[in-house]
Amino acid sequence: MLEHKGLLYKMSTQLLSPVAYQLTLGGDTFTLNDYLGKKIKLSFTGNIVCQHCQRKIKKSYSQGYCFPCFKKLAQCDMCIMKPETCHYDRGTCREPEWADKHCMQNHTIYLANSSGLKVGITRNTQIPTRWIDQGAIQALPLFEVKNRLHSGLVEVLIAEYVADKTNWRAMLKGEVSELDMIAQRDNIIGQCEEQLEQLYEEVEDFHLEPLTDEAVVNISYPVLEYPKKIISHNVEKNPHVEGILLGIKGQYLIFDSGVINIRKHSSYEVSISLQS
Repeated sequence: MLEHKGLLYKMSTQLLSPVAYQLTLGGDTFTLNDYLGKKIKLSFTGNIVCQHCQRKIKKSYSQGYCFPCFKKLAQCDMCIMKPETCHYDRGTCREPEWADKHCMQNHTIYLANSSGLKVGITRNTQIPTRWIDQGAIQALPLFEVKNRLHSGLVEVLIAEYVADKTNWRAMLKGEVSELDMIAQRDNIIGQCEEQLEQLYEEVEDFHLEPLTDEAVVNISYPVLEYPKKIISHNVEKNPHVEGILLGIKGQYLIFDSGVINIRKHSSYEVSISLQS
């Protein structure tokens, strides 16, 4: 068995067929696809370190932050979850310099098929990472806008006609059929066309760039077998997660003993044993 120890962070991905997943732990990086069908054991030590200030903490907020950082960092503000509430233009952003690099950049509004059709937004630099992290099997860009606020306003409108969240249990069961994404796009845009036009009148400096020439992106995942029933490992109750790795999808490892969300446990210290 190969042993690694360190702080856990989200898996990095590469859009191949299937997606290639890498995990970095304690300075060592290894490709998890190589361990499909093999035994893996994760042992959580109970130590959590804030990924911003590096202070040891008892409880993680917003996937890896201490409470003071959670309260002061722009990346932990509610407008990250609800971009339509961005308040940068009112001069009340917690960290304007951080927002300049992350929020005041071009964003894409897209359709994805993860647990069914959904609408989402992401910075252009996060394509296709965002789609993979959501476990989407198909994705199609719709529009491009110049900042996060505008993307959030468009998303809210489109969310009146299609879901804006992923059902992670359905996504992990693999019970998702391919859709005619082009037809779905045309139907949704037709339904909300007038509302989208209103944004030009209501929102200062608003501009919406249709991405009509974009092709559907198809994504496959390294999965040997999907679970029939979703059992989620709770490391607070049992710090040892062990089993045969049956698949990887989104930011989840799928074991024969249950599933675990790696990103949710960002900044948790863990040791991992990999069957060679």
